[in-house]
Amino acid sequence: MIFKTDLGDEIHRYQKSLVVLFKGKRKVLSTSPINGGYNEDLKAVFNNDCNPGAGIACELKAPTYEEHMELIAEELGLNSNSAAGIGTAASMDNVSIQVENHEGLSVTAVVTGGVEVNGGRVGDPASYDERKELAEVKKARGTINIILEINVDLTPAALTRALVTCTEAKTAALQELMAPSRYSTGLATGSGTDGTILICNGDSPYLLTNTGKHSKLGELIGRSVKSAVKEALHKQSGLNPKDQRSVLKRFDRYGLTEESLWRRYCHLAGSQPLQKPDFIHNLHVLEREAKLVAYASLYIHLLDQYDWQLLNQWEIEETAAVILENVQKLLNVKAPEEITISGDDHLIGRLTGYFEEVMVRAAGKLEEKPPHNIPGGDGDV
Repeated sequence: MIFKTDLGDEIHRYQKSLVVLFKGKRKVLSTSPINGGYNEDLKAVFNNDCNPGAGIACELKAPTYEEHMELIAEELGLNSNSAAGIGTAASMDNVSIQVENHEGLSVTAVVTGGVEVNGGRVGDPASYDERKELAEVKKARGTINIILEINVDLTPAALTRALVTCTEAKTAALQELMAPSRYSTGLATGSGTDGTILICNGDSPYLLTNTGKHSKLGELIGRSVKSAVKEALHKQSGLNPKDQRSVLKRFDRYGLTEESLWRRYCHLAGSQPLQKPDFIHNLHVLEREAKLVAYASLYIHLLDQYDWQLLNQWEIEETAAVILENVQKLLNVKAPEEITISGDDHLIGRLTGYFEEVMVRAAGKLEEKPPHNIPGGDGDV
């Protein structure tokens, strides 16, 4: 047993799982493939790590995910008819448990998570159509799983509203970490396989009807989930504010990576005066420079706002040019007026290419190249 909630429910960790055993009547709303949806007859819930080891794909123990989870429940010593469970490839050793209290109200968030491979933004292109094919659950690598327990009774509507508040809190945590989608240039709002289990106290004399952001209970849900999601992601994959203070981490979703920078360096340098390890070393030193990270953040936000149609092309080009001039001054390099970019010659690709070129010249010690001005730039940020 690793934790006991304010309701006395015990959280046990064994067989790569977290199991919550109920000590009273509980109302549950879950995304579980077994006994999912709304249920008042459950005795336990669980979160299971299906990952057999590093570099090994998760394999189902039955033809369907539902049957697989029924087998997992039985292996954990639970009755599959009175338990709900969710699965993940994240380690149960990296769980975060956060509790928020206020004048007798108590919310406990139990979270495991990873988004480094499977992070996505709602509305990203789909991976499959269930009418035509089954999801390849065994290949899932990222998942944010949340078990949330509330110590008072809730109406079914309020419990459902709590799911909305809980999901908003998860997304807010990802936005504050600038976690990237792996399927678009957007910021992640979750992973493609997230699971959630909400629990409230059916024995409580207090029956509440509001779990939205205006209610105190909604605030406690938001604070506990957001804190737990952030800590779980830090434990699982090192995703934290300090780690995100990186030009490469910020620009990754727009295709600016170690490999893209190395390829452009090879094109510019010709004879490759630097070997790849030396170039990558210079790049890693450079891309953590505080002012450069700040300039990159402003630059990327312009690209985001163009994608969201909040700023037009002229506004983006003019402002990006000003930022880029300051970057050139900071790094003491110049970029050419025209560059060749891969893919369609659209604004975002062109502006990303300009920033990439400046980074390459600085990391590759190519300051001696004939300087050219970026068109349109004038003045300091």
